[in-house]
Amino acid sequence: MTLYLAITRSDIGSYVYTLALVYVVLIFIRILLSWFRLPYNRWLNAFLEFVTEVTDPYLNLWRRFLPLVRLGPGALDLSPMVGSIVLIFVAGIVANIISG
Repeated sequence: MTLYLAITRSDIGSYVYTLALVYVVLIFIRILLSWFRLPYNRWLNAFLEFVTEVTDPYLNLWRRFLPLVRLGPGALDLSPMVGSIVLIFVAGIVANIISG
């Protein structure tokens, strides 16, 4: 059994950036699942609740500052898009600072 550890600072920086990318993928899944109504399934519902509970705290920060964009009878929530862009930008800066 071989155990791999983050030995260098660049490894830790890449882990931080990868973690941010995983979070952006969760936000993207949240966006896609908000467009479709899926039939009830216990496992799918557990997954949907997990994605909602993980992404809501971060997206609620942006929803306080960004109003909904009215498009006819509906509205467009820009918080996932702005939140993802800011998250990738800040994660890249933090990863570069960690890497040295």
